[in-house]
Amino acid sequence: MRGAVEVVGVTLAAMLSRLARPSVVLCRGLATSAQNNAKVAVLGASGGIGQPLSLLLKNSPLVSRLTLYDIAHTPGVAADLSHIETRANVKGFLGPEQLPECLKGCDVVVIPAGVPRKPGMTRDDLFNTNASIVATLTTACAKHCPEAMICIISNPVNSTIPITSEVFKKHGVYNPNRIFGVTTLDIVRANTFVAELKGLDPARVSVPVIGGHAGKTIIPLISQCTPKVDFPQDQLEKLTGRIQEAGTEVVKAKAGAGSATLSMAYAGARFVFSLVDAMNGKEGVIECSFVRSEETESPYFSTPLLLGKNGIEKNLGIGKITPFEEKMVAEAMAELKASIKKGEDFAKNFK
Repeated sequence: MRGAVEVVGVTLAAMLSRLARPSVVLCRGLATSAQNNAKVAVLGASGGIGQPLSLLLKNSPLVSRLTLYDIAHTPGVAADLSHIETRANVKGFLGPEQLPECLKGCDVVVIPAGVPRKPGMTRDDLFNTNASIVATLTTACAKHCPEAMICIISNPVNSTIPITSEVFKKHGVYNPNRIFGVTTLDIVRANTFVAELKGLDPARVSVPVIGGHAGKTIIPLISQCTPKVDFPQDQLEKLTGRIQEAGTEVVKAKAGAGSATLSMAYAGARFVFSLVDAMNGKEGVIECSFVRSEETESPYFSTPLLLGKNGIEKNLGIGKITPFEEKMVAEAMAELKASIKKGEDFAKNFK
């Protein structure tokens, strides 16, 4: 039974172990830990990412209260999830007037709200709609749960994280150690694709992915993969390109019916579980995330982060990289800086 009470790790195997039947029994109150009482809110809970993400969070013994917000359908989503035999108490909130109550007392807020990408759209095409949504929701967070960890999934992350930071600054509650752009899906994809090519167990593969969360700003550090792997240059370039364009691969495969929702929900849950583990005092929890950074000339940059009780404990930086990877970092800078400035300018003019 010991395996059922250990906190969630960052690997696929560890996450799936939390979905095993013993964890469900644990959730029913037989041996819950006092630390496993995270209050988590999902803003955009009725959407393609929000629903499966909420399901994964409801299934975790780390979560004691799950509040769901959207502008439609949340009472139904909450009622549906509330019938699951796990201990997290679920409540749905509908419309702007109910948002403050949804956020009250939250430890972690996850924001997947926004419109999805369609074929032919770039993440930047989503900017105008999603920028307003994120600015509105993070304004509510700054007012009603300023100490919470804020995890932004809404694209374009390269712009929505700067928006979030500027909103929190406006309200005098900015803490860069508590605002995260969730780029975990890039790591999940890199792990999966490397494992497929090398015949490895994906649960045991770990590839850091740095930079940003769009196209060529996504920089997988294959040279730092655990276990160590080698690829011929042509295969390395093809693999890197696939990781960078994997979102487009899903958009095309769904033929206009959506974007990466299920894998994103998994990645978002993985990040939240890691964050809550660290908040609970687990040591050595490391995840990559797009955050305020001084590691490069870009003011925001994703690198491996050591997480702790108060969010980012230490930025672990880029580490030793190859000339091929150095070139990718250099080539990403102009796009990253432009996306960041776009987000900051939007936030400054947002009322």
